[in-house]
Amino acid sequence: MKVTVIGTGFVGVVSAAVFASLENTVIGLDIDEKKVSSLKQGEVPFFEPDLEKLLLSQQKLGHLSFTTNYATAIPTAEVIIIAVGTPSNEDGHADLSYLYASLDSLAEHIKDDVIIAVKSTVPPGTLMAVEKYLRQRTNKNFELASLPEFLREGSAVEDTLHPDRVVIGVDSEEAFQKLRTLHQPLTNTILKVKPSSAQMGKYSSNAYLATRITFINQIADLCEHNGADIEEVIAILGQDKRIGSHYWYPGLGYGGSCFPKDVRELARYSQEVGESNNIFNKIHELNEDRIPKLLEEFGSKVGGWSGKKVAVLGLSFKPHTNDMREAPSVRIIPKLLAAGAHIVGFDPQALTSAPYFLKSHPQLEYSSDIAAAIAEADVVMALVEWPEIINFDFESVVYTKPQRLFIDARNQFEILALKKAGFKYQGIGRTYAD
Repeated sequence: MKVTVIGTGFVGVVSAAVFASLENTVIGLDIDEKKVSSLKQGEVPFFEPDLEKLLLSQQKLGHLSFTTNYATAIPTAEVIIIAVGTPSNEDGHADLSYLYASLDSLAEHIKDDVIIAVKSTVPPGTLMAVEKYLRQRTNKNFELASLPEFLREGSAVEDTLHPDRVVIGVDSEEAFQKLRTLHQPLTNTILKVKPSSAQMGKYSSNAYLATRITFINQIADLCEHNGADIEEVIAILGQDKRIGSHYWYPGLGYGGSCFPKDVRELARYSQEVGESNNIFNKIHELNEDRIPKLLEEFGSKVGGWSGKKVAVLGLSFKPHTNDMREAPSVRIIPKLLAAGAHIVGFDPQALTSAPYFLKSHPQLEYSSDIAAAIAEADVVMALVEWPEIINFDFESVVYTKPQRLFIDARNQFEILALKKAGFKYQGIGRTYAD
């Protein structure tokens, strides 16, 4: 099948590479010449395991190519997948300007009976507006579909090759059958739904996972008051088949490119339709308030942040990615600097990303060596469960400070091992008596 993917960001590049690996003829289209030039060399502007290898192999086989030219990429396409960014505006609305810009550019080049599938995350009802917009710009016949993505950064290639489900929001049976054929090699779990249901399903999935994180954080806060251990509470929850043991992540709240954006946009959408008194608005509020609340509590344990040297381990929002969008580090480090702390940041992949997300500061430095980062620290703050951080031997370091606090923001470390290394331990919803 001949497929064109518009937008070569995270979702677009992964989708293009995977569809090419299924022996489709795929063109990745982007107006950014520098990005397209890099992709032709197999170079990706972000870290994602196995992606560069897949890009190079599929280009070498002739299944995948990249271009900036709509006149080249659009006329031959049987399926056009739009995967441009739809970031949130300050008021919570999804910014659809890139989506409409791509529609403007493709309209004059499409052929009859092409399928245009929107993979970008957009509010329910957007496809109706897209159809009206396109009808005013072309007299060619086309079918629209919603093709939401459910990728996790750090495992996106694997998620695309082996998805839990594929959701196709479409009114046309013919368009559904063609899109099902495109996805059939990946899974037999393919759902045909209304376009608005597909879009609502994407928001709902992420909002529910964000709800679990927010819920368990609230339980962890209560554990701090009564001596309960949140990890033991999670073990109890997990034995209830109605609840399950998965996706309980007590910590500093949810972050990344999807959860904050989707919860914020769902909250905004609910306000617009007169349903503002709901859980989504409260989840967003609780998540926004969590880091300031915890930093104040942690600061009280070290006599305030002023003058303290803090090693921040893990700058990305999760392991196996260099993406720092809505990462805990991006909110924590500026607050610590403002409070007078000296920061040393470490991350296996995000050190090159950090200057784009964190303003330079005389008391902010970075290190590619964990031992060097923590040796002189008053506080070690482990924010992300990178294997390089979790498996590090903290007893092997010669420390200069006799009293040190270890903040385990993901409850990943053995308390006794850290005590043996000379740390006082602070987890999330966990108490430990020295």
